[in-house]
Amino acid sequence: MSKEKALKKIAGDIARCRHCKTGCTGKAVPGEGDADARVVFIGEAPGREEAKAGRPFIGRSGKLLRQSIRDVGLKEAAVFITSPVHYLPDRGTPSKEMILHGREHLFQQLAVIDPAIIVLLGATACRAVLDRKVEVAKLHGSTARSDRRTCFVTFHPAYAIRFTEGKRLFLEDFARLKRLITALR
Repeated sequence: MSKEKALKKIAGDIARCRHCKTGCTGKAVPGEGDADARVVFIGEAPGREEAKAGRPFIGRSGKLLRQSIRDVGLKEAAVFITSPVHYLPDRGTPSKEMILHGREHLFQQLAVIDPAIIVLLGATACRAVLDRKVEVAKLHGSTARSDRRTCFVTFHPAYAIRFTEGKRLFLEDFARLKRLITALR
């Protein structure tokens, strides 16, 4: 089975998964991008715009993220963007149970894509991939290992939009990410 077909199968599994839908609304947002992406960006969960369209990071946070991806020299079509929680949670922040369940699908996606770098956008992404609570304010701009992959920790773009200092740090982190990507080429 090709990588594209494998990702479509996982997307179908997410759309049919009753557990994923529990406590959530909107369309499934399984992620999008290149099945051979060297860099995967992982957020938290869909927002309202994403849940309407079924696409990740298309609202205000998404505009900043996608511009930042282009600014580090990557093409949006060459990366993969997803989240551990694939539906809009009814109560805002995803619960631990939602994250633990959603990471099963997320890890299936990562196994198919096999990226060189995983960019963890915020605490929820860190909890899902690194399986521990992370203080992003202390670890942002640094790398961690998960399985055999390099994970880059940074703030969620929603934080960068809300706080001036957050945006400065987010953009500094993306400058570090650019150097990391260049070193891996």
